[in-house]
Amino acid sequence: MTLLDSVILGVIEGLSEFLPISSTGHLILTSAILKLQQTEFLKSFEIAIQVGAILAVVVLYWRILLVNFEILRRIGVAFLPTAFLGLIFYRLIKQYLLGNRMVVLWAMFLGGIFLIGFELLRKKKKNEGAGEDLSLIPYKQCFIIGLFQSIAMIPGVSRAAATIIGGMSLGMKRKTIVEFSFLLAVPTMIAATGLDLLKSAPHFLAGEFYCLGTGFVVSFIAAIFSIRFLLNFIKEHTFIPFGIYRIALAILFWGVQ
Repeated sequence: MTLLDSVILGVIEGLSEFLPISSTGHLILTSAILKLQQTEFLKSFEIAIQVGAILAVVVLYWRILLVNFEILRRIGVAFLPTAFLGLIFYRLIKQYLLGNRMVVLWAMFLGGIFLIGFELLRKKKKNEGAGEDLSLIPYKQCFIIGLFQSIAMIPGVSRAAATIIGGMSLGMKRKTIVEFSFLLAVPTMIAATGLDLLKSAPHFLAGEFYCLGTGFVVSFIAAIFSIRFLLNFIKEHTFIPFGIYRIALAILFWGVQ
């Protein structure tokens, strides 16, 4: 991997992390376009680089993360299912699923159909763009959202899509679950990255750390724009365009294989 590769992947990660299109899936497909070999470092890079994007959430929502303990408790409850299942299935996911293009493409395609179907079947509520108080979300709902997030351990599913659909299916307003999804990403991705680096970092070469650091910084900058875009987008739009995009991308990659 070159520094240019890490810049490209950093941009892709930052732009896609918080959109319901799967950042991990996009990193895997972009790596294929760049003809990067699916080494253990690349797999770790695709996990760890997401912390750069997560830092954007910390910067934009630092007040909540520092002082609102009611919201932090709810984030902690939602994080539990992924933490538990992630520890159990970490080795299986990294060895057999991460880097598997067919898994990504099918997850992209089926996820796009599900996203469109969900939006078409769901009646749009009045003032759906207005947010609710995150500190009042019932703990049971938080845990269920965490279960939905766990599905995204499959590359291509999209952590954002899983949590957003989970929250909206429970009756949460669009802006509320989108912001909760942002915040839930913080412990989720820090834990995933910490676990992976603990096992893999001792085997990295010096140049690989430079690539990882470059991707981290670039993804942080790109994620700032992505978060602001999504918050504005959901005021007037559903997630159907993202579903169409997912289906089109999967078909395109199937066509060129």
